[in-house]
Amino acid sequence: MYRWEITRAALAQRVLAIVRSDSYDHAHATADSLLSAGITSLEISLTTPFALEAVTTLIREVGDDAVIGAGTVLDGASARMAVDAGARFLVSPSLDPEVIRTGHRYGLPVFPGVATPTEAVRAMELGADALKLFPASAYGPRWVSDVRAALPQAAVVPTGGVTLAEAPDWVAAGAVACGMGSALSEGDRDTVGKRAAELLARLADVAPPLDSAHEPY
Repeated sequence: MYRWEITRAALAQRVLAIVRSDSYDHAHATADSLLSAGITSLEISLTTPFALEAVTTLIREVGDDAVIGAGTVLDGASARMAVDAGARFLVSPSLDPEVIRTGHRYGLPVFPGVATPTEAVRAMELGADALKLFPASAYGPRWVSDVRAALPQAAVVPTGGVTLAEAPDWVAAGAVACGMGSALSEGDRDTVGKRAAELLARLADVAPPLDSAHEPY
């Protein structure tokens, strides 16, 4: 797949689920619950013990049924390790040119962290495939609509403190998707399944999934 195809698939449901845990086993169980709930895009944070092993295992298990990426990728070395583990995309809380260069060198889209219009423009100049607004809890949906009034080409993915109640507001304001962690994944399998179904339905009411939309971004 080309970078733009992976990007579109990763953000297709308008939600990017983030798995960050204190153990490999818990991370795998959380990912399994999310995938069983119908979520098709997961980011495994490299702060999780044996995160790269989790990426490799999940990719082997799900094949083409979901898009598995690596998150909290802080430098070129970590980016290359994630590439070698089979990650399909890279996400970072910060803007590091080497992460973008490494991902692109091997055909992977990269979503770096930004917090200002200046950083957003710089990230786009470096070729970022989408922009992770982090931490979203320090801003609000109005930030997206105000910034995109000047930078309509910015594909913003607010992440960090996004709640189920707020996610549709972010997308309605112009965010291409929302990154969500424990707000989406906490609880047993049934709880996660019901929560995910409700979220996907609410997001679809606000904006069509990217795989059925015709507009590029």
